[in-house]
Amino acid sequence: MQKYLLVTALAAALTANISLAADATPPAAAPAPVAAGPAPVTPANDPAYTYKTLRLNRAAFDSLASRPEQLLVLDIRRPDELIKFGGFPVYLSVQTADVQRSLGSIPRDRLIVVVSNRAHRAGAVGDLLSGYGFHVVGAIGVRDYEDEGGTLTKIAPPASPAQTAAAAAPSQQK
Repeated sequence: MQKYLLVTALAAALTANISLAADATPPAAAPAPVAAGPAPVTPANDPAYTYKTLRLNRAAFDSLASRPEQLLVLDIRRPDELIKFGGFPVYLSVQTADVQRSLGSIPRDRLIVVVSNRAHRAGAVGDLLSGYGFHVVGAIGVRDYEDEGGTLTKIAPPASPAQTAAAAAPSQQK
């Protein structure tokens, strides 16, 4: 008798669940996937970056920058680019055209990160320096760094002599 009650209760429970499931509205269908265009070019998938020098992202650069006694940040951009976009707080500035003439000024006892706007020139210079025996650990673009949420130091150009003279002259009021 107990087996009969147990089987009957089980059958009733299963029947109730089946009927509840039949009455339930089906879940909303997931939206159809939208056909995606080509992925945007990022530092991680930039096909034009063909250099041997590793292209760093913000996290990798910040990790290296946390050990400043071991690192040399070599910024190869022009002064107008430094002013326009900003840069890292401490760096050695050697413009791209002057790198080979300046090899004697670049320390060989440091890990080197080469910097340009989007890392392409930095990658080329990194490969060049590696060929001369420097320990280049990567290249980074300041614009990429900023796009990833990093903060750059902005450099204000010095005032021209005319601006300085105009600011120093007392205003003449009548």
